[in-house]
Amino acid sequence: MNTIEEKLKYLGINLSRIPKSLKEFEPLEFRIPKFYDDKQHRQYRYVSVKDVQILLSPTNRLDSLEEKYKKSSPLPDYLDSKSEENLMKHTTFLKMLKEVEIDEIEKIEKEQENLNKKIPFKVKYESNYLWQIYYSENTDKYFMIVTTEDTDYSTFFYLVKKKLSKKKNEKIFVPIRNVSYSSNYLKKSEFEDIINYLWLFTKDWPFIYEVYNKENELSIHIVGQTNVFEDIKSLYKVELDNKNKTNQFYKLLKALFILQTDLPHYFTFKTNIDNSGKINFFFENTKMEYTKLSKWINERYEAGIIERKKIQELIEININKLEALKEEVALQEIEYLAKEKQISTFLECKKSFFGKVKYFFKYSKKNSKAKLTDTTDNEEHRHKVKLKKRYKEEITEDKKENYTIEELIELYKKYEKEEEKFKNTIMDINALKLKKKNMKRKIENAKMYIDEIDKHKKSIFEFWKYSNKDEVSALTEGEEEENKLEKKITKVFDYKEDFENFGTMMDLVQRKKLSKDEKDSIYITTTNVLEVLNKIKNNDVKPKEIQNSLRDLKKQQKEEKVLAENEEFDIFGGFSNDNTKVSKLASKKHREVKKDMFFILDINKNTKSLGYKLNLEKIVENVKNGLSKVVVSEDIPVYKANLNPELDKDSFNVFNINPENEINEILKNSDSTIYFYKINLKRGMKAISFTNCIFYDNENKTLPVGQEISTKILVDISNVEINLKDEFLFNIVEIKDDFSEIKVRTINILEYEAE
Repeated sequence: MNTIEEKLKYLGINLSRIPKSLKEFEPLEFRIPKFYDDKQHRQYRYVSVKDVQILLSPTNRLDSLEEKYKKSSPLPDYLDSKSEENLMKHTTFLKMLKEVEIDEIEKIEKEQENLNKKIPFKVKYESNYLWQIYYSENTDKYFMIVTTEDTDYSTFFYLVKKKLSKKKNEKIFVPIRNVSYSSNYLKKSEFEDIINYLWLFTKDWPFIYEVYNKENELSIHIVGQTNVFEDIKSLYKVELDNKNKTNQFYKLLKALFILQTDLPHYFTFKTNIDNSGKINFFFENTKMEYTKLSKWINERYEAGIIERKKIQELIEININKLEALKEEVALQEIEYLAKEKQISTFLECKKSFFGKVKYFFKYSKKNSKAKLTDTTDNEEHRHKVKLKKRYKEEITEDKKENYTIEELIELYKKYEKEEEKFKNTIMDINALKLKKKNMKRKIENAKMYIDEIDKHKKSIFEFWKYSNKDEVSALTEGEEEENKLEKKITKVFDYKEDFENFGTMMDLVQRKKLSKDEKDSIYITTTNVLEVLNKIKNNDVKPKEIQNSLRDLKKQQKEEKVLAENEEFDIFGGFSNDNTKVSKLASKKHREVKKDMFFILDINKNTKSLGYKLNLEKIVENVKNGLSKVVVSEDIPVYKANLNPELDKDSFNVFNINPENEINEILKNSDSTIYFYKINLKRGMKAISFTNCIFYDNENKTLPVGQEISTKILVDISNVEINLKDEFLFNIVEIKDDFSEIKVRTINILEYEAE
């Protein structure tokens, strides 16, 4: 720890002779706004050190601005050790100096050196919050409030050091508090619009900063996150350095927002990241750019006209079909009613002698047929006359050089109504087809019933005998058929909603079906031994690889356990930890011991390559046996990031149920080209999820059920046919720290359907 004298020397302060640069202070005439959020930073600037006045306040950083400013005093008061009224303030200054460390100040200095070279990708930076610099509009002055009740004074003493520096015009890059967005490029309401527009497309609230460079030139920086593939997000940044570019970006967002909110069924815009980390918008495969927006609107308008004409033709065709079906069903109803009336009359007439005679002579075959023919001919004539009516509404349009968004929306609103009319017509047609089919069956049943009666009308005596029967077969109704209009809805796995239930179900199944040896062996597939296991499985292992793997394990074991020199093996094995100790797993208490890789592999000081290989072969067989017993309980997509352009189907493949975890893991460990495989597994396919029972023994029966340790799953695709469904690329922004150059990584997506 440095002494106060050493710190004063480092800062260049001589308390007996305070330099003029620290004594100067001009009135600020600062007015605190009524509505102000001290936590929100909207503006960042390179401010000259000499232009920042310093106030000290006996408050905390989290106190209100009003209180901090009200209690503040200029820095010269705290440097004054001679006057009695400032004695307490000077003591506070010395206390602050005692608490600060030189390396803390140097850290801020290093940070500002980097900031002077380049503005961070995310604009804000690590010690961003420590700078409490404000702007007084009345006097056009910047000032810093140093709260003395805090514990970090590094920025304050850094600023003091720079004020005493011999270098001229040194600048610091800092957030300026108490300022709103300027109206140089956009109105205040337009900033709010951009935030809302971007949320619609990215489902993430962006940060918008006004940034002034060293030449005091303004640019607008928009930083946020967007989905680039399923649940995988990437940072993006939009930098707008002139009014024209800003207006174009704003108008593009506004146009896309209006179209997607007014016509979501026809216009949905996707986001992607380009090689510079900027967000781009796409409609299908077309990149949306403001300069090409007018042409795109014209193309969509012309496409809309074509679609309207097509849908109207389909409406006309299908309405005619509908009317024809209505006529056919009407004729069927007439025919059925006639037959139903005849059957009802028979059932009524058979109750008396005179009724039977009346029915016998009234419903002779000749009279019945003539009546039906007259009715049918008359209805067919009406049918043909009605079908001459046309249902097509003519589309009249004046060809224009350019169409507006308003006109495009109006066109698609009409198309939307026509499409709805078309869908309703199709549903009506299908309903009538079903009705026609049922009516036909009813007519056939009625005809069979009447034909049975007519068989006994050869003579009045035979009819008399038939109608005197106590029971006559009843008229059979038409059967109802299944409505095929409704599409079968299948459940789609959602990681955030369904993973917990999936893990619980798989854990319960695996505890029941897998033996202890199988669970132990599967645990080894979660370790770095998986690579050599796959080589043994595929009969592709070399003696040297076995030796290297064993050597690495012994080294790892020595680092973790420190084997005793004379110890040949670990006598405690899986019970090396106290099995009475209470641990927590996902906030649930248990008394189970975590599996020990070295015990399962039987690694000790005297383990030889041959014995190690035999153990690995046994583990491979156990894993195969385990995979034959367990299947996934539902359709589920799984993911695997790989450096190889092809999947090795014959190996034990470990996939991830969480795509974000999988992509982040490989981004940390590799700079090579990444292939990202997605396989849609079907329910019943062989797989073992890495649930709690894979990582812990359950000797005390206290292990919580679920999958809290890993989101990975071991999948057997050796006997599964996988067909490539889709293939595309997306970019993701990778950033190491505040000052590093961003790296845009391209990910190759290959989506397979497992059969």
